[in-house]
Order: sequence, then C-alpha cells, then structure tokens
Amino acid sequence: MKKIIAFTALPFFVLIFLAARPTYKKTAVLIFSKTNGYHHACIPVGIAAIQKLGQENGFSVDSTTDSLSFTKKNLEKYAAIIFLCPTGKVFGPEEEEAFQNYIQHGGGYVGIHSATDCEYNWPWYGKLAGAYFKSHPSQQEAKLIIVNKNHPSTAGMPDTWTRKDEWYNFKDLNPDVTVLIKIDESSYKGGENGDNHPMAWYHTFDGGRAFYTEMGHTDESYSDPVYLKHLLGGIEWAIGKP
Repeated sequence: MKKIIAFTALPFFVLIFLAARPTYKKTAVLIFSKTNGYHHACIPVGIAAIQKLGQENGFSVDSTTDSLSFTKKNLEKYAAIIFLCPTGKVFGPEEEEAFQNYIQHGGGYVGIHSATDCEYNWPWYGKLAGAYFKSHPSQQEAKLIIVNKNHPSTAGMPDTWTRKDEWYNFKDLNPDVTVLIKIDESSYKGGENGDNHPMAWYHTFDGGRAFYTEMGHTDESYSDPVYLKHLLGGIEWAIGKP
C-alpha cells in the first residue's frame, strides 16, 4: 500500500515542480535591433545570418525593432533575447520592467557590438551587458587573445585571432563577468583600456544568463565562419543548451 501511495503521489509533485519553472521555449530566440542613435548597416545581414544559424542548429528566430513587444507575456516565448546593434534609449519604464522580470526568471541575453551603446541611464542594463561603450578608433585589423576556451563561444579557437572590425573602448566595466577574449592594444591604434581590454565575456546575472561579443560591426563578420561559430556558441549558452 505504501508503494502505491508513493507512486501515485509522484506526478503531483512533478507537476508542482514543472509549474514553478520558467516557461521559455528552449528553441526560440528574439532579435531586437531598435536604434535611437547610430544605425548599423549590418543589422539586416546579421538578422539573416542568425536566422540561418537557427535553421541549421535547431532554434527558431523572430526579429523586431518594436520595444513595445517587450511584455511579460511575449518575452515568455523566448529562451534568449539577442540585442543586435541597438543604440540610444530604446525602452520605456514598462518595457524595462518586463525585460528585467524576464532575466530574473531565467531568461538569456546576447549582446552584439553596440548592445553596450544603449540604455546609459539604466544601470541594471549596464551591469547585465557588462559595460558601456566609450569610444572607438577607425576600423582596422587587430589581434585578439583568447583567454578562456572553456565556453561554447571560444571552444576550439586558436590562442590568437587576427581580424578587422570596429574596436570599442569601454567604461563602467562589470568586474564580475568572465572574460573570454581580450584585444592586444599594441596590435592597433586607439585602444584606451590597457592590458585589461575585454572583447567578449559572459556571466550569470540577476537570475539569468548574459553573453556579450564586441565584434559584429562589419557586414563581413556575418559570413566569417570563425565569428559565426563564436556567435553561435554564445547564443546556445544563453539559451541554456546543454
């Protein structure tokens, strides 16, 4: 009799456990690319590239420039929100609350390039993204140093990676992130962060998962297999793919 009671009670507790978990669909992501400042010409190319990554790797991709889509109900559809080169002030108070609630309930965040160039008056977002944009020199080739390969976005990479992009200098760097890639300031002109000049990082933050890569200004980034593998690893980590 005891065995029967234990067996029949099990589904009830399982249902309670499942009901308490976030309802994000593990196969869906949302690209957000609203701009109230500089508009990156690479955005359409980036959207197409991420959609292709989704088709090839088992996750669906929606995209929007409408900040009013940031509601609790709508965000619950997605395992991660990808901030593809947004700029300026992109949210009102209600959208900020909805997005913060989404992260606090286990949502994922992926920031690409100018995701650090928005929401300067919202410190919570700055800590989530990991830094704010300060300045950048002209586009040029530089050497990147892979400092951590224990992450899907950098696994299998060589120790150094030379490429051309637009290299940001940062302010308000969050000291709690785990840096994945740094830039060698001796390899180009205009760096202002010294020896500790991160270009990609990740961390868990306020209940959610956040990944950021500085790279992605140029159209060519989104046809570069090394960059796309790096970006895919970041997306899959933010989604929570095992």
